[in-house]
Amino acid sequence: MYKLVRDFLFHFPPEPVHHFSMSMLHTACSVRPIKKIIIKNFSYHHPSLEKELFGLHFKNPVGLAAGFDKNAMYLNELEALGFGYVEIGTVTPKAQPGNEQPRVFRLPKDKALINRMGFNNEGVNSVAARLSTWNNSRLQTPDSRLMIGGNIGKNKITANEDAWKDYEICFSELFDVVDYFVVNVSSPNTPGLRELQEKESLRKILSHLQNINQSKQKSKPLLLKIAPDLTKEQLDDIVDLSFEIKLDGLVATNTTIGRSGLRTPDSQLQTIGAGGLSGKPLTARSTEVVQYLSQQTKNQIPIIASGGIFTGDDAKEKLNAGASLVQIWTGFIYEGPAIVKNICKTLISD
Repeated sequence: MYKLVRDFLFHFPPEPVHHFSMSMLHTACSVRPIKKIIIKNFSYHHPSLEKELFGLHFKNPVGLAAGFDKNAMYLNELEALGFGYVEIGTVTPKAQPGNEQPRVFRLPKDKALINRMGFNNEGVNSVAARLSTWNNSRLQTPDSRLMIGGNIGKNKITANEDAWKDYEICFSELFDVVDYFVVNVSSPNTPGLRELQEKESLRKILSHLQNINQSKQKSKPLLLKIAPDLTKEQLDDIVDLSFEIKLDGLVATNTTIGRSGLRTPDSQLQTIGAGGLSGKPLTARSTEVVQYLSQQTKNQIPIIASGGIFTGDDAKEKLNAGASLVQIWTGFIYEGPAIVKNICKTLISD
């Protein structure tokens, strides 16, 4: 059934379809009996799926990666679909519109997407206020607590040498309303951002955030999201910094700027232009990075795996490579609202 709906929706531009679909789900979940039906059909609970990580309790290991719910608008709906956690953002200090549209493109032959969104979001104050309201509403139902990650970045107009200030603002404003943080320096869609993955630039940002973090009465888990295009030497630098700064975890990986091995014609790719590629073409490289990081850290730093996860077997592959949790995004678009339930059922089938 979903395939028919998806094929119909794929006749329309991706970004409007995203907003339309989530608005329909929001309307459905606002009616209590319908929301109960959605939960019954798409959520899946089993004690063996529960996970303790970063001092947090995850009801299952399947999360939604940053970029889908940028402004924390759909947490109620995503919880109904069974996600164990949702990473909101990427959030920047000031609101920004992102890059010009169209900026999201489907590659059905590859089960992939290319996006160049550019950190479009309402700004940290607006997102923090919405999360505060969400958290207050959840005090009545703590048994089904959805973990919230805050993915933070810098504004496009902020120079790289001042980037640490943007990350500090987002960290401070979101501190009381998220469960963990992810520092995003690996999106290819903000000019110059990936330069911040270099060791010295990263050290300045992460050490500053960790100093603030450790000054709090209770610190929050601090993670770093990395690109799949890093060399082994760059990955080794990430590992060294992770231990030096005492990062709580790594997210591997973001989208890739590579285009090799795609079935989509080159002419179409040239028409689409720049952007980060996600989905099935990223599966193998993401797993490779997860495995390498796991080996180099001797499993001492937890890894959240993201990239090309569509099925339970894909998730198992990432977990077997050393990941502790998994995130989906493009798989959600192609597989539909039952993806979390299907993955969870596969994970307990062994």
